[in-house]
Amino acid sequence: MSTISSHFSYNTRLKINLPCLSKEWGMYPSHEKEAILLEWERIRGAIPDRIGEIDEEIEELQSRLGQEEDFAESCKLNSEISEKASQINDLWIWYRKSPEMNEE
Repeated sequence: MSTISSHFSYNTRLKINLPCLSKEWGMYPSHEKEAILLEWERIRGAIPDRIGEIDEEIEELQSRLGQEEDFAESCKLNSEISEKASQINDLWIWYRKSPEMNEE
């Protein structure tokens, strides 16, 4: 039997664990599906907090951007803000994913 942690992989960009299933969902026994879903719901529940952290980072970058006079540095800050916004978008996509157990 595999451990629950083997069904998730840490995503360094998003800084959360994401599902990483080694076989089709229907191939898992019911008890394992339940454990995977329970862990996913725990992870999923932390996503809004992670989004809040990134929002704070964006606000800090925007504050720096508002005071930046160097064009090259402004471009760098804009790029960082765009990447953070992309992370938020990806996190919302993962947050909306709610796998359902399909009984065979």
